[in-house]
Amino acid sequence: MNTSPTPSFDGMPLDPVAAVTHADPYPFYAALRAGPPLAWNEALRLWVASRAEVVESLLLAHGALRVRPAVEPVPRAIAGSAAGEVFGHLVRMNDGAAHQAHRPALQRALAGLDLGAVRTTALRVSHGVPVQPVSDALFSMPVRAVAHLLGFDDEALPQVDRWMRDFVACLSPLSTAEQLQGASAAAGELMTRFEALAAGTPPRNGTLLAAVLAESQASAPLSRALLANLVGLLSQTCDATAGLLGNSLIAVMREPSLQQAAPTRGGLQAIVEETARHDPSVHNTRRFVAEPVTIAGTSLAAGDAVLLVLAAANRDPALNPEPERFSLERARRRMLGFGHGIHACPGQALACTLAAAGLEAVLHRTLDLAAMHERGWHYRPSVAARIPVFH
Repeated sequence: MNTSPTPSFDGMPLDPVAAVTHADPYPFYAALRAGPPLAWNEALRLWVASRAEVVESLLLAHGALRVRPAVEPVPRAIAGSAAGEVFGHLVRMNDGAAHQAHRPALQRALAGLDLGAVRTTALRVSHGVPVQPVSDALFSMPVRAVAHLLGFDDEALPQVDRWMRDFVACLSPLSTAEQLQGASAAAGELMTRFEALAAGTPPRNGTLLAAVLAESQASAPLSRALLANLVGLLSQTCDATAGLLGNSLIAVMREPSLQQAAPTRGGLQAIVEETARHDPSVHNTRRFVAEPVTIAGTSLAAGDAVLLVLAAANRDPALNPEPERFSLERARRRMLGFGHGIHACPGQALACTLAAAGLEAVLHRTLDLAAMHERGWHYRPSVAARIPVFH
């Protein structure tokens, strides 16, 4: 067994989960990469992978590794609730034939989006979101944009935004019983609203809802599984895109030269895409061993858990040359924060487009970036997502 003691630095995080919300976890991640390819963390009771090559191997080991433990496909805290029903159908959270049935249709629908039209919609919707407090706008801008793409009218967007903010609480192990109850209530409301949308007037051409229905050849009433995955399209947008937008804003604050690129559409997109590599919103994901497998010379047993530190892998020099440098002109930018293999997020281009539109809308409000930088920020409590809260 490769047993690696948790690196100890003054002011450094205690472990790779604590690192997610640390002010600067990247020296810690570099120390992880310098250790064993797979290191056992006794405190967390799991294996830790931080090198790009090892993380890629784990993401591609679909048969032996699963997204959820075989004995707990739905987290115990929400099993039997409306939130648990939605979670149990999400193609990105599960494995198996039932989930494979919907994945291709969702992938085709996302791949077929007109990103230029998406940007126009997202920019219009984002301009309608109150920019203060900025930390709330980070969530509302992308969620409302996707809700509009899914067929909700402008008047419904604030309510859908609130339901989604409530629902994503069920995805975090840090949520309270009250938050989990609110998540289930929100899940039920969202399922009902999507069912009504799909059964009503045919969605307008070009919307994400129209594309999903066409690609899945679905007709009303929709299956509960497809309804749940429509909710999932929103939930994937919420925390991850909020973090991407917020961390892109931090990049602009830290690098004054980026403010010259920000006024251009291509510059905004490049800032967001480099942020997704350099300081991503999702720092880790987990895999659970379903059958014995050997990865990077280490034998993993059924029942083992592995933490894949995606943010560390993104800064692996083997994946990206000069990984510590923030470069808009990076020739062959590679990142693992959106996954790899069958569980790769098909919405990567959509997420970056939404974040770039949100960033444009935020910067358009002529915020005092120097003052914001001086006041600083911290990160929302999370075991995986890096989402700033501005002071």
